[in-house]
Amino acid sequence: MNLPNQLTVFRMILIPVFMLVLSISPDWGVLTFGGTTLPVAHLVAAIIFIGASLTDLADGKIARKRHLITNFGKFADPLADKLLVMTALIYFVQFDWVPAWMVAIIVIRELAITGLRTLIVENNGKVLAAAMPGKIKTASQMVSISFFLLHDVFFEMINVPFAMIMMWIALIATVYSGIDYFYKNRGVFADGFK
Repeated sequence: MNLPNQLTVFRMILIPVFMLVLSISPDWGVLTFGGTTLPVAHLVAAIIFIGASLTDLADGKIARKRHLITNFGKFADPLADKLLVMTALIYFVQFDWVPAWMVAIIVIRELAITGLRTLIVENNGKVLAAAMPGKIKTASQMVSISFFLLHDVFFEMINVPFAMIMMWIALIATVYSGIDYFYKNRGVFADGFK
């Protein structure tokens, strides 16, 4: 269990803490910041989410720099990202911040790619590592989620729905990266077309 993998596991451990804060939504008061009224509970959830997201950047950089890339990391790192993002988005549907159809498309893509990863491992023993379109998808989702939790701080005062704009970008990146993964790995389905 090297350092990058420990960071990935730590990110997974933060998910139930994040859920607890959003589920309980304790009345810790509100802050007014940058023209935005922000419940402290949402600020705490944002700090947890952003902290977890930063471990994603750190574990990848450390793994590449120190040559600590493992199959566990290739599998668990994107899984941790999916769990973190899907947890937040499900809460956002409950809060009526994001339409359910958007979240459904993202969840369907994530489940489909997880299935594809499993099939690739079974066929050739290789783990499908995250490609650049998938990384763009993850980054745009994490920026969007952070600004939803922060109630569009700074952007609200100029009436720009930055979190929702980023969610649209994330949705487009999600669909594109899903198509890209399936197209590049279409060979695993060759036996079904004989």
